[in-house]
Amino acid sequence: MKKVLLNGCEASAEGALAAGCRFYAGYPITPQNRFPEYMSERMPEEGGVFIQAESEVSAINMVYGASAAGFRAMTSSSSPGISLKQEGISYLAGAELPAVIVNMNRAGPGLGDVTPSQSDYFQSTRGGGHGDYRTISLAPWSVQEIYDLTYKAFDLADKYRNPVIVHADGITAQIMEAVELHLRRKRLPEKKWALTGCRDRMPHSVKSLALTPGVLETHNWKMAGKYRKIEQREILCSKYMCEDANLLVVSFGTCARICYDAISMAREEGIKAGLFRPVTLWPFPYEELARQAGKAKKIFVVEMNLGQMIDDVRIAVKNNIRIFFYGRPGGGVPSSEEIFKEIKKI
Repeated sequence: MKKVLLNGCEASAEGALAAGCRFYAGYPITPQNRFPEYMSERMPEEGGVFIQAESEVSAINMVYGASAAGFRAMTSSSSPGISLKQEGISYLAGAELPAVIVNMNRAGPGLGDVTPSQSDYFQSTRGGGHGDYRTISLAPWSVQEIYDLTYKAFDLADKYRNPVIVHADGITAQIMEAVELHLRRKRLPEKKWALTGCRDRMPHSVKSLALTPGVLETHNWKMAGKYRKIEQREILCSKYMCEDANLLVVSFGTCARICYDAISMAREEGIKAGLFRPVTLWPFPYEELARQAGKAKKIFVVEMNLGQMIDDVRIAVKNNIRIFFYGRPGGGVPSSEEIFKEIKKI
């Protein structure tokens, strides 16, 4: 297996290329600028198309067109740029078109700053645009995992004909780690619905506009059934020292990685702490978190925001356990020692 040193943007791009992505449209924004820069070099080498669009709005609509034509297509951006793409993501979901959107979170709201954050949780897990739709949301905590999850995102997007968000942050975007490039998609799924020309078949229609009374409602109920299947089949989570934990720390992405070390410190001092990490932010692992929480006395939620995941934690545990929270909004990144100090207070 080939092992190379990459940062998170480069690793995610390589995961996309390995998955068969052959169309990328994007626009520069810190801290994901390396993503389009890297794709501009690698996509032509793989026989694909790279476009630096004139705006984020243009980029997501180019992805719509490429996906409708049957290509594995993607874009990437950071928080304000992802906000501009939300209308297009809603169109993709409404037309049931697969696409992958990588979000290297930065601090907000508004223009905020360029430091790492996890404050786009609501946007990623609730469908940030208009209408009744959901996006699968994957939260990596390492450079290796963003490679693996970006690859997986394309398979999930095609399987369910739905946009998939890779929800990372400015730290994952820029740190460098050794990555095993062990995946390579040799054969892509057939897309009989794609707009590939209709000389030898009946025409296809790909759209999200439905003006005939009752048609949109029927379509939305159909998509709701698809979302239920995703919730039943595609949940991912990770656990560390949870089996005998009295204090269950719940965190995701980079913040969970920091908590991992804090829990190791706690164990050295005899504090029975464990880490529960949702990898799919949507669908959220409600049942497994409830099972783990049933063995603990307290829950400690740690995020780089004001507590956006707490709503999902509360849904999972049904107020049967006391929940504590520690957050760093606005680009603050906690240290392991900082989290350990809070664990000792609890």
